[in-house]
Amino acid sequence: MLIVEDDPSIREMATLGLATAGFRVTSASDGLEGLERFRAEPFDLVILDVMLPSLDGFEICREIRRESRVPIVMLTARTDPTDVVAGLELGADDYVTKPFELPVLVARARAVLRRTGSEPEERTIRAGDLEIDPAAFTVRKGGGELGLTATEFRLLLEMARRPGQVFTRELLLQTVWDYDYLGDSRLVDVAVQRLRAKVEEDPGHPRLITTVRGVGYRLERT
Repeated sequence: MLIVEDDPSIREMATLGLATAGFRVTSASDGLEGLERFRAEPFDLVILDVMLPSLDGFEICREIRRESRVPIVMLTARTDPTDVVAGLELGADDYVTKPFELPVLVARARAVLRRTGSEPEERTIRAGDLEIDPAAFTVRKGGGELGLTATEFRLLLEMARRPGQVFTRELLLQTVWDYDYLGDSRLVDVAVQRLRAKVEEDPGHPRLITTVRGVGYRLERT
Protein backbone atom coordinates (compact mmCIF):
# COMPACT_ATOMS: atom_id res chain seq x y z
CA MET A 1 0.00 0.00 0.00
CA LEU A 2 0.98 3.64 -0.40
CA ILE A 3 0.66 6.20 2.40
CA VAL A 4 1.04 9.89 1.56
CA GLU A 5 1.49 12.02 4.69
CA ASP A 6 3.66 15.10 5.21
CA ASP A 7 3.85 14.95 9.03
CA PRO A 8 6.99 12.86 9.74
CA SER A 9 5.78 11.53 13.08
CA ILE A 10 2.40 10.42 11.72
CA ARG A 11 3.98 9.00 8.57
CA GLU A 12 6.55 6.98 10.52
CA MET A 13 4.02 5.78 13.09
CA ALA A 14 1.53 4.72 10.43
CA THR A 15 4.18 3.07 8.25
CA LEU A 16 5.65 1.10 11.13
CA GLY A 17 2.25 0.11 12.52
CA LEU A 18 0.90 -1.02 9.16
CA ALA A 19 4.12 -2.92 8.39
CA THR A 20 3.94 -4.63 11.78
CA ALA A 21 0.35 -5.62 10.94
CA GLY A 22 1.65 -7.41 7.84
CA PHE A 23 1.28 -4.81 5.08
CA ARG A 24 3.97 -3.90 2.58
CA VAL A 25 4.12 -0.11 2.86
CA THR A 26 5.61 2.59 0.64
CA SER A 27 5.44 6.18 1.87
CA ALA A 28 5.66 9.67 0.41
CA SER A 29 5.92 13.02 2.15
CA ASP A 30 4.21 15.37 -0.32
CA GLY A 31 1.58 15.31 -3.01
CA LEU A 32 3.76 15.26 -6.12
CA GLU A 33 5.97 12.51 -4.72
CA GLY A 34 2.90 10.52 -3.75
CA LEU A 35 1.40 10.77 -7.24
CA GLU A 36 4.74 9.83 -8.84
CA ARG A 37 5.08 6.78 -6.59
CA PHE A 38 1.51 5.73 -7.35
CA ARG A 39 2.20 5.85 -11.08
CA ALA A 40 5.52 4.05 -10.75
CA GLU A 41 4.23 0.78 -9.29
CA PRO A 42 0.92 -0.97 -8.53
CA PHE A 43 -0.69 -0.58 -5.10
CA ASP A 44 -3.73 -2.30 -3.64
CA LEU A 45 -4.58 0.62 -1.29
CA VAL A 46 -3.74 4.32 -0.97
CA ILE A 47 -3.90 6.14 2.38
CA LEU A 48 -3.96 9.81 1.58
CA ASP A 49 -3.67 12.87 3.80
CA VAL A 50 -5.81 15.85 2.81
CA MET A 51 -3.44 18.68 3.73
CA LEU A 52 -0.27 18.14 1.69
CA PRO A 53 2.38 20.37 0.13
CA SER A 54 2.64 20.68 -3.68
CA LEU A 55 -0.67 18.84 -4.34
CA ASP A 56 -3.39 18.42 -1.76
CA GLY A 57 -5.13 15.13 -1.11
CA PHE A 58 -8.26 16.14 -3.01
CA GLU A 59 -6.29 16.77 -6.20
CA ILE A 60 -4.36 13.51 -5.84
CA CYS A 61 -7.61 11.63 -5.26
CA ARG A 62 -9.06 13.21 -8.40
CA GLU A 63 -5.98 12.24 -10.45
CA ILE A 64 -5.95 8.66 -9.13
CA ARG A 65 -9.63 8.21 -9.95
CA ARG A 66 -8.95 9.22 -13.54
CA GLU A 67 -6.56 6.29 -13.81
CA SER A 68 -7.50 3.63 -11.28
CA ARG A 69 -10.16 2.04 -9.09
CA VAL A 70 -7.67 1.38 -6.29
CA PRO A 71 -9.30 1.87 -2.85
CA ILE A 72 -8.49 5.21 -1.19
CA VAL A 73 -8.70 6.06 2.51
CA MET A 74 -8.40 9.78 3.33
CA LEU A 75 -6.69 11.06 6.47
CA THR A 76 -8.08 14.39 7.59
CA ALA A 77 -7.70 16.69 10.57
CA ARG A 78 -10.60 18.77 9.33
CA THR A 79 -13.85 18.56 11.23
CA ASP A 80 -16.00 20.37 8.68
CA PRO A 81 -18.32 17.72 7.20
CA THR A 82 -18.16 19.44 3.80
CA ASP A 83 -14.45 18.51 3.59
CA VAL A 84 -15.25 14.89 4.40
CA VAL A 85 -18.00 14.77 1.78
CA ALA A 86 -15.73 16.47 -0.78
CA GLY A 87 -13.23 13.62 -0.49
CA LEU A 88 -15.93 10.98 -0.77
CA GLU A 89 -17.47 12.69 -3.80
CA LEU A 90 -14.08 12.59 -5.53
CA GLY A 91 -14.07 8.82 -5.13
CA ALA A 92 -12.46 8.08 -1.77
CA ASP A 93 -13.77 4.88 -0.20
CA ASP A 94 -13.39 5.83 3.45
CA TYR A 95 -11.79 8.39 5.75
CA VAL A 96 -10.08 8.46 9.15
CA THR A 97 -10.09 11.63 11.24
CA LYS A 98 -6.93 12.79 13.01
CA PRO A 99 -5.87 12.20 15.68
CA PHE A 100 -6.45 8.49 15.25
CA GLU A 101 -5.46 5.33 17.06
CA LEU A 102 -3.24 3.04 15.01
CA PRO A 103 -5.54 -0.01 15.48
CA VAL A 104 -8.36 2.03 13.90
CA LEU A 105 -6.25 2.76 10.81
CA VAL A 106 -5.19 -0.89 10.54
CA ALA A 107 -8.80 -2.05 10.89
CA ARG A 108 -10.01 0.36 8.19
CA ALA A 109 -7.22 -0.74 5.84
CA ARG A 110 -8.07 -4.39 6.35
CA ALA A 111 -11.78 -3.74 5.87
CA VAL A 112 -11.20 -1.91 2.59
CA LEU A 113 -8.96 -4.69 1.28
CA ARG A 114 -11.40 -7.42 2.31
CA ARG A 115 -14.22 -5.89 0.36
CA THR A 116 -12.21 -5.59 -2.86
CA GLY A 117 -12.17 -9.37 -3.30
CA SER A 118 -14.27 -10.97 -6.01
CA GLU A 119 -17.03 -13.52 -5.53
CA PRO A 120 -16.07 -16.35 -7.94
CA GLU A 121 -18.86 -18.68 -6.83
CA GLU A 122 -21.59 -16.33 -8.05
CA ARG A 123 -22.95 -16.13 -11.55
CA THR A 124 -23.78 -12.94 -13.41
CA ILE A 125 -26.61 -10.94 -11.84
CA ARG A 126 -28.93 -8.80 -13.95
CA ALA A 127 -30.45 -5.61 -12.57
CA GLY A 128 -32.35 -3.52 -15.07
CA ASP A 129 -30.02 -3.08 -18.02
CA LEU A 130 -26.97 -3.88 -15.90
CA GLU A 131 -24.95 -7.10 -16.00
CA ILE A 132 -23.03 -7.58 -12.74
CA ASP A 133 -20.22 -10.16 -12.86
CA PRO A 134 -18.97 -10.87 -9.31
CA ALA A 135 -16.13 -13.11 -10.51
CA ALA A 136 -14.72 -10.49 -12.87
CA PHE A 137 -15.62 -7.59 -10.54
CA THR A 138 -17.21 -5.76 -13.47
CA VAL A 139 -20.53 -4.15 -14.39
CA ARG A 140 -21.64 -3.74 -17.98
CA LYS A 141 -24.38 -1.51 -19.36
CA GLY A 142 -25.38 -1.46 -23.00
CA GLY A 143 -22.36 -3.55 -23.90
CA GLY A 144 -19.86 -1.21 -22.25
CA GLU A 145 -18.09 -1.64 -18.92
CA LEU A 146 -18.82 0.92 -16.20
CA GLY A 147 -15.89 2.34 -14.24
CA LEU A 148 -17.07 1.59 -10.72
CA THR A 149 -14.78 1.81 -7.72
CA ALA A 150 -14.48 -1.23 -5.45
CA THR A 151 -16.89 0.29 -2.94
CA GLU A 152 -19.43 1.25 -5.60
CA PHE A 153 -19.27 -2.28 -7.00
CA ARG A 154 -19.79 -3.87 -3.58
CA LEU A 155 -22.69 -1.52 -2.86
CA LEU A 156 -24.43 -2.38 -6.14
CA LEU A 157 -23.76 -6.10 -5.75
CA GLU A 158 -25.11 -6.20 -2.20
CA MET A 159 -28.40 -4.61 -3.21
CA ALA A 160 -28.66 -6.59 -6.46
CA ARG A 161 -28.41 -9.85 -4.54
CA ARG A 162 -31.65 -8.95 -2.79
CA PRO A 163 -33.76 -6.76 -5.10
CA GLY A 164 -36.79 -5.19 -3.45
CA GLN A 165 -35.26 -5.31 0.04
CA VAL A 166 -34.86 -2.04 1.90
CA PHE A 167 -31.31 -1.58 3.19
CA THR A 168 -30.79 0.75 6.13
CA ARG A 169 -27.63 2.82 6.14
CA GLU A 170 -26.45 0.86 9.19
CA LEU A 171 -26.90 -2.45 7.38
CA LEU A 172 -25.00 -1.18 4.34
CA LEU A 173 -22.15 -0.01 6.57
CA GLN A 174 -21.93 -3.53 7.98
CA THR A 175 -22.20 -5.42 4.70
CA VAL A 176 -20.39 -3.10 2.27
CA TRP A 177 -17.89 -1.26 4.46
CA ASP A 178 -17.37 -4.27 6.74
CA TYR A 179 -17.81 -2.19 9.88
CA ASP A 180 -18.71 -4.04 13.06
CA TYR A 181 -19.60 -0.74 14.70
CA LEU A 182 -21.72 2.26 13.79
CA GLY A 183 -19.93 4.26 11.14
CA ASP A 184 -20.70 7.52 9.38
CA SER A 185 -23.86 7.40 7.25
CA ARG A 186 -22.35 10.01 4.95
CA LEU A 187 -20.22 7.21 3.49
CA VAL A 188 -23.41 5.48 2.35
CA ASP A 189 -25.20 8.56 1.04
CA VAL A 190 -22.26 9.78 -1.03
CA ALA A 191 -21.52 6.30 -2.39
CA VAL A 192 -25.16 5.91 -3.47
CA GLN A 193 -25.03 9.33 -5.12
CA ARG A 194 -21.89 8.39 -7.07
CA LEU A 195 -23.29 5.01 -8.01
CA ARG A 196 -26.51 6.53 -9.32
CA ALA A 197 -24.50 8.93 -11.49
CA LYS A 198 -23.00 5.90 -13.25
CA VAL A 199 -25.94 3.47 -13.50
CA GLU A 200 -29.08 5.62 -13.76
CA GLU A 201 -30.38 7.17 -16.97
CA ASP A 202 -31.44 10.23 -14.96
CA PRO A 203 -29.56 10.33 -11.62
CA GLY A 204 -31.77 13.19 -10.44
CA HIS A 205 -34.81 10.93 -10.76
CA PRO A 206 -33.48 7.44 -10.04
CA ARG A 207 -35.57 4.46 -11.05
CA LEU A 208 -33.20 1.58 -10.21
CA ILE A 209 -31.78 2.60 -6.81
CA THR A 210 -34.51 4.40 -4.94
CA THR A 211 -34.64 6.14 -1.57
CA VAL A 212 -37.02 4.90 1.10
CA ARG A 213 -37.49 8.08 3.08
CA GLY A 214 -36.40 7.81 6.69
CA VAL A 215 -35.12 4.27 6.24
CA GLY A 216 -32.51 3.75 3.51
CA TYR A 217 -32.22 2.50 -0.06
CA ARG A 218 -33.66 -0.21 -2.28
CA LEU A 219 -32.76 -1.67 -5.66
CA GLU A 220 -36.04 -2.03 -7.48
CA ARG A 221 -37.13 -5.31 -9.05
CA THR A 222 -37.09 -5.13 -12.84
